[in-house]
Amino acid sequence: MATFTFNVALGRVAHYASLPAANDGLTLVALEASGLESDSVLRKKTTLSDVVSGATNEQVTVGRKALTGVTVTVNHSLDRVEVDADNVTYTSPTGNPVGALVICYDPDTTTGTDADLIPLTKADLSWSPDGISLPLTIADFFRGASG
Repeated sequence: MATFTFNVALGRVAHYASLPAANDGLTLVALEASGLESDSVLRKKTTLSDVVSGATNEQVTVGRKALTGVTVTVNHSLDRVEVDADNVTYTSPTGNPVGALVICYDPDTTTGTDADLIPLTKADLSWSPDGISLPLTIADFFRGASG
C-alpha cells in the first residue's frame, strides 16, 4: 500500500486507474535512495518532471514498468475503493539503491513525456539492485476510504 498519495491525485486515483483514455496507462517508476526528498516535499509535486527536478532522481537502470491487470473495485462493505495491479518483476536489476517507487498516470503512452505523467502514489522501498531478480507484489496499491 502507498506511503502517501500525491496532492494532485487526491480524489482522482480511482478515475485515473480506470484508464479512461484510448492510449493511457499506469507506470511504475523507481526513485534513487540518495537525494530522495521528504514526503512533505514530494507530495506537492504535480508531474514526474517535478518529482525529479530537485534532489530526487529516477533510478533509470532498473527501468520503468508498465502496470497491467489494473482493477478498480468499490468495496461497499468497507466503504472504500481499492485499486490493484498485476505483480511485476525486475529481471537482473543493477544500479544505484532504490528508496521509493512512484506509480504515475500516463495520459498517452504513445507520445507522452515526463511532464505529462501525473504521480499518484509513492511507496517506500529500500532495495539495492544486485543482479538478482526482484518479484514485486502489488496488492491494493491504493485504498481510498469515504469521509
